[in-house]
Amino acid sequence: MGDLFLPWYGYLGVCVALYLAKWYFDPLRSIPTVGGSSLPLLSYFAARRWLRDSRRILQEGYDKYHGSVFKVAMLDQWLVVISGPQLLDEIRKRPDDEVTFQAAADEFIQTKYTIGDTTRDPFHVDIIRDKLTRSLPSVLPGVIDELTVAVREYIPVEGDQWLAVNVMEQAREIVARASNRVFVGLPAYLAIRFTTDVIRDRATINLFPMFMKPIVGRVVGNSARSVRRARPILKPMMDERKRMMEKYGDDWPEKPNDMLQWILEEGLARNNTDDQIIQRILLINMAAIHTSSNSITHAIYHLAEHPEYLAPLREESEPIIQEEGWTKAAMGRMWKLDSVMRESQRLNGINTISLMRKTQKDVVLKDGTFLPRGTLMVAAAYPLHHDDSVYADASVFDPWRFSRQREREGESMKHQYVNTSVDYVPFGHGKHACPGRFFAANELKAMLAYIVLNYDMKLEGDGKRPENIHFGQTVFPDPNARVLFRKRQPEASK
Repeated sequence: MGDLFLPWYGYLGVCVALYLAKWYFDPLRSIPTVGGSSLPLLSYFAARRWLRDSRRILQEGYDKYHGSVFKVAMLDQWLVVISGPQLLDEIRKRPDDEVTFQAAADEFIQTKYTIGDTTRDPFHVDIIRDKLTRSLPSVLPGVIDELTVAVREYIPVEGDQWLAVNVMEQAREIVARASNRVFVGLPAYLAIRFTTDVIRDRATINLFPMFMKPIVGRVVGNSARSVRRARPILKPMMDERKRMMEKYGDDWPEKPNDMLQWILEEGLARNNTDDQIIQRILLINMAAIHTSSNSITHAIYHLAEHPEYLAPLREESEPIIQEEGWTKAAMGRMWKLDSVMRESQRLNGINTISLMRKTQKDVVLKDGTFLPRGTLMVAAAYPLHHDDSVYADASVFDPWRFSRQREREGESMKHQYVNTSVDYVPFGHGKHACPGRFFAANELKAMLAYIVLNYDMKLEGDGKRPENIHFGQTVFPDPNARVLFRKRQPEASK
């Protein structure tokens, strides 16, 4: 009977030997490990710690190996982390045939299962970077009109009575409504549902090792279901626009100037199906709603903790609005408001990492580090943004930090909310920096300016800012915290 099972024991022994050999000869083994052991199986305990405590792991690696590289364990693979301005600048400059952002983003977001087949030909990125940014002066007034209506609807204060508001929930609704004035097509509830589906599904899929992702992705992924939900809403609009394009060609009276039209035109030129175009619209909505609602919530929490910052913001904004109106030009002149958003993004961020890249071939960094093809690599954003040698009192929210820097000679443009550098990477850095940040910055500044000019705010309870929530590399503002709002009262009555 024992002889019958001997081949299985032998097969198991061979598998173990091959696994150990693969670990021993892995080129990444020479890179220091932070957060736990790099030994087989034990690294899974380190990966579980990464899910709970990425900030401390990144800080430990940043302190020990600043200016070089280290690696941390994720449940499905190693993540190589770089730090220091020289390495960040090197990664920024490396061409896409060596290190690519898109492949890295696909792994983190699990786009194949959560969003669909939109990344093989990501032409929507160029549309966001070029057409949307160039169109800001013409599209922003409509966005701001929707913002003012939505803010009044979702923060419905009366008189001098304080109203407790779940900021995260309402910010998501307001951003979805305002963004849809440009993106067009999806009702807010559907855009928000898709956003939350993607966030939840990618977190679930990334809990499993690589060989299980196709199975888990097909079970939990909502890409196909999301398209089915959106199709009855978007397809009639698309069919009507295609009919107008066939009748009039490239231009016709009252031709829409919005994201749906831009994606439709380019998608048809590339033989995209209706469902592929719908997937792109869903993706763009998700990116806008998730990052923007998080960012504005972070900023409101800071201002509610420090209501004394409202007066300087009002003193800056009111005369500008009176002179310029609610325009892009007005947003550009609000240096203090811009500084608040930039500082909030520095202190909190969307993720604890940035500059995601995946090697497309074997790469040797200038410090001699060898990275084999397929290596996932990021920059340590959280410890960089909390480094006292880079930012004085880095752990403190200083609302005028960047507006003061802009007052220096020759630096008025350098420290704007949208600008990136090797010291400021919430949006990434270089040619793959977030292409929608110019739209998002104007939208969020307009929303915050409207709230500041029309509402008083403070925090409930002890008045301390709610703690952020971390899961792996992702940072969320507390989704359950409430802020007290009331109609802006005369200064003397406070």
